[in-house]
Amino acid sequence: MEDMAKRELSKDEVRKMVKDENIRFLRVMFTDMLGTIKSVDLPVSQLDKLMDNKIMFDGSSIDGFVRIEESDMYLYPDMSTWLVFPWGAEHGKVARVICSVQTVDGEPFAGDPRNNLKRVLKDMQKMGFKDFNIGPEPEFFLFKTDEQGNPTQTVNDQENYFDMEPADRGEDCRRDIVLALEKMGFDVEAAHHEVAPGQHEVDFKYSDALEAADNIQTFKLIVKTIAKKYGLHATFMPKPLSGINGSGMHLNMSLFTQNGDNAFFDPEDERQLSQTAYHFLGGLMKHARAYTAVCNPIVNSYKRLVPGFEAPVYVAWSTSNRSPLIRIPSDRGMGTRVELRSADPSANPYLAIAAVLEAGLDGLRNELPAIHEVDENIYQMTSKERVEKDVRNLPDTLHNALKSLAKDEVVKGSMGDHIYHSFMEAKTREYDAYRQHVSDWERQRYMEKY
Repeated sequence: MEDMAKRELSKDEVRKMVKDENIRFLRVMFTDMLGTIKSVDLPVSQLDKLMDNKIMFDGSSIDGFVRIEESDMYLYPDMSTWLVFPWGAEHGKVARVICSVQTVDGEPFAGDPRNNLKRVLKDMQKMGFKDFNIGPEPEFFLFKTDEQGNPTQTVNDQENYFDMEPADRGEDCRRDIVLALEKMGFDVEAAHHEVAPGQHEVDFKYSDALEAADNIQTFKLIVKTIAKKYGLHATFMPKPLSGINGSGMHLNMSLFTQNGDNAFFDPEDERQLSQTAYHFLGGLMKHARAYTAVCNPIVNSYKRLVPGFEAPVYVAWSTSNRSPLIRIPSDRGMGTRVELRSADPSANPYLAIAAVLEAGLDGLRNELPAIHEVDENIYQMTSKERVEKDVRNLPDTLHNALKSLAKDEVVKGSMGDHIYHSFMEAKTREYDAYRQHVSDWERQRYMEKY
């Protein structure tokens, strides 16, 4: 985002900003392996200690980090992520800064998803590319809350795609979300009601991969905070209700050269796509089943990835229709990009972006062909036609996605050993807990029948 400060702020600049804007509290944020935002709240008196990289925390308390005997960790602030929240001024403003996690030796901690994405981006740069730009499209639902403030299963409206809602429902909430994002420097391109009742989307401008992941996490925090002020609960759960569309987080991605050119664009090609784009596509296709475990990481993700609700189910790509896993939007030149349609907003953005980037880079290293372009609607094909065209299915459960991940050294490599093993352990436990649960659907279907 061009308006957001990418430059690392100096200590004097930060001190001046704190004084001029009456900042009284600091929210020091990082992300755990599961994608949950964590924070340490500090009074502004601790600013110098923070900027000197001396804020310590217990890493053994964080999912996927370390054992208790290795618990000491440090938070190193990235001062290019310094932002002031647009609320709380009555007691002094609150500023946030995103941190990377370091060991006691000052080394980047391998279990920190943000450090992991930096590592993969360095590999990309060694291959001659400057940036990997990401334009995310996260969707969310707004639910009413009860008298205790707990979420109900009642959405806040019954509208549809691009509908305007009555002012006493979600429209005011969505407007204030946009205003809050803009105050924090987000370049919001569009905000609208989505297909399902109570479902919304706010699109913000693309940025480089690390900043994009930071922005997704900030976006989630802003949406949930503003919704709460309206007595609503915002959820990024992929499929909160049966029978309606779920929430996705399409990832629009493009590689840029050291000269600042879009590496996916070639005006001489019939589709105006470069060999770099085709090979990147080939990598995304080859590793699709494995990175699904990372881009769709919870049991509920697979309730969205079913036919009939606009979410992709089949591993294919196209320049002309929206049914495949990957779409090539019509923009060319600097706007040439690949859109992955399967990811959902429950994903840890640092891990998801690293996984798809590593898959694409593997396509480049091995010059993989971009097979399986499918122009017709895959949902209307027979199973025989899909077999003839060698169109594979995406995994239909978290269990199957984890099995694909375990066999894929490239996607495992995008996570690093520490995160991969912690992720597999946590997700296996999650699926085992799900298998042991007896649902209302099962009781209603089987209790009297058997």
